[in-house]
Amino acid sequence: MSISVPTKIIRPKKTLSFDDLRELWEYRELLYFFSWRDIKVRYKQTIVGVAWAVFQPLIVMVVFSIFFGKLAGIPSDNIPYPIFVYSGLIFWQLFSSALSETSNTLVSNSSIITKVYFPRILLPIADTVTKFIDFCFASLILVGLMFFYGYTPSLSIIFVLPILVILTFIVAIGAGLILSSINVKYRDVRYVLPFFIQLLLFVTPVIYPLSIAGKYAWVLALNPMTGIIENARAIMLGTGMVNYHSLALSFGIGMLLLLVGIITFKKIERYFADIV
Repeated sequence: MSISVPTKIIRPKKTLSFDDLRELWEYRELLYFFSWRDIKVRYKQTIVGVAWAVFQPLIVMVVFSIFFGKLAGIPSDNIPYPIFVYSGLIFWQLFSSALSETSNTLVSNSSIITKVYFPRILLPIADTVTKFIDFCFASLILVGLMFFYGYTPSLSIIFVLPILVILTFIVAIGAGLILSSINVKYRDVRYVLPFFIQLLLFVTPVIYPLSIAGKYAWVLALNPMTGIIENARAIMLGTGMVNYHSLALSFGIGMLLLLVGIITFKKIERYFADIV
């Protein structure tokens, strides 16, 4: 006599629901596992380990300071160019590195996706979370530069800096969800993205101040990283007040990116295991 065993069929929903949020909380330990795995894989068998998180932005800062600060003579709002560019660079690298990793995370984890069920959105979130480790180490150099050049951060840094970091996370994960979903179907993304990130650098006030854009500054302000970097410089270097208008604009565009990213991700999620 055969005994029938009930079969549970899991079908991904097209939109994010409260059940999905509850499921993400239930799988929070898996998020920790993915994040810790990525950190170990990244620094495994490296000579200097996590020091690469410091060397990379430091070397880029030196190169930018020589070519853009000295040779090209790009203004920096009366701020020494090395600390000017570095204060924007650490946020830019947090965003760009997170975006690069999340765009390919579903393809690189195809062996897991096709065998085990878990909320797929954990993978891009985990890739983004690991980049905060690099951000923290890279920030140590900024502290040293602030001490060297005699800059004192604004008291608002206690409240505003966490908001800016969270905003960077929102922008990166929103864009990353879109690109990672598309990359499952169209592998061209991995080739186009590095070029796109390079172009995006030049429409983000990392190597130049927003004031240099003049009447076209509003165009650059549509880039959510613009408000983040400009406000980060103001509070970390104590050179100005928080621009709540640009901060609100960055938040609005960042949330829009996140919403579009979640919708895109959920719509394509049902096909991940079949085509990844």
